[in-house]
Amino acid sequence: MTAESAMWSGPADQQGGSSRWQTWRNSAALMRAADLLAVLIAASLPWSTTAPSIFVGLWLLVVTPTIDWRDYARRLTRPALALPFAFMLLALAGTLWSDGAWADRLHAIKPVAKLVLIPPLLYHFSRSERGLWVCLAFLASCALLAVFSWIVLLDPAWKITARASAGVPVKNYIDQSQEFTFCAFALALPALTFWRGGSIAATAACVALILLFATNMVFVAAARTALLCIAVLLGLFAWRHLSRRAALLLVAGTVAASALAWTTSPYLRQRVTDISVEYRHGHENISRASTAQRLTYWRKAIHGIAEASLIGHGSGSIKRQFERAATSESSLDAEVVNNPHNQTLNVAMQWGLLGVALLYAMWIAHLRLFLDEGLAAWIGLVAVVQNIASSLLNSHLFDFHEGWMYVLGVGIAGGMALKARAAASVPIKPERKL
Repeated sequence: MTAESAMWSGPADQQGGSSRWQTWRNSAALMRAADLLAVLIAASLPWSTTAPSIFVGLWLLVVTPTIDWRDYARRLTRPALALPFAFMLLALAGTLWSDGAWADRLHAIKPVAKLVLIPPLLYHFSRSERGLWVCLAFLASCALLAVFSWIVLLDPAWKITARASAGVPVKNYIDQSQEFTFCAFALALPALTFWRGGSIAATAACVALILLFATNMVFVAAARTALLCIAVLLGLFAWRHLSRRAALLLVAGTVAASALAWTTSPYLRQRVTDISVEYRHGHENISRASTAQRLTYWRKAIHGIAEASLIGHGSGSIKRQFERAATSESSLDAEVVNNPHNQTLNVAMQWGLLGVALLYAMWIAHLRLFLDEGLAAWIGLVAVVQNIASSLLNSHLFDFHEGWMYVLGVGIAGGMALKARAAASVPIKPERKL
């Protein structure tokens, strides 16, 4: 370039370059801020409901300017991103034919609304390098909660919230058990990988954390739904990552560990044997009717679904259906609730077979995100399978903590998996020979 051409082109080029550099710097800063807020969401979720909600709002404000909307719109054609929006549209439309009160209709939209965070999370973490930070933040927070849980068991005065029970510092034992189950199985693959690689210290650290979560559920506080999830996830881990011989050893070890837990933990024995007690005496004493309650809810829900099987009774109609089905035969039969404690029945009562089809299509689409090998794929697979299994006995996709575990697990691990898949598909250019 000559001096004359530099004189004419230099300032414009420098101004354009400066503008592009400033835009890139701002975008990089916003990306870092979005990653930090995602870390805060994950770290606060085991302890709070308010803090994660605030951080989610801030995350949306920060991540929105970083989105390439043309690229984002193109990605929304994929089922994993499109189906959460379709589910949300169905919930909104369902308010039009619902027979529930308007307060109930609008309240029913909130549990579905969090699903629309999955597409932006997938998009963001398919570009970010810090997805693992979020996973580690959740793991560290749950580990701290597990330690604190033992402290609260020994001294209940340390409880953070008044409604918390023995061994449960915050929230409830169901949420706590689901978090610990997720963390224990997310660590299973790293432990196996470190073991195969000969890294004894790293393997021991992973196993120690797994035992921290497992012993807490055996001796401190455990939800029976979590026990079902553990059985399902053990089978999944053996199928995905173990040889036949190793799988048999895992089964033998699980049987031995279960026998040891049964003989040494009166708490665990009571939790399991209470199932039959609750079934037999549920109609007499509703305070000990968990099993009988579920069976009653399911029976009434199926009856309500039969009356409007195609599109359901509309958003927020569950309470009205239970009011109509209430009888005076016992306190259990007269009970009116807004949750049948089964995700499929919850959806079917409100949006019929159309809603159930969308629910299962979304679960399948998200499962397909995690068919590859690698840590991100395993974490995401655990998140989806755990949610499907636990939703047999609860409406966990719509519950706050379990629902957000699903959203974050699919969004963050899914983004990491998509990033790894894209990197693996890029051909390596051969070096030019001199």
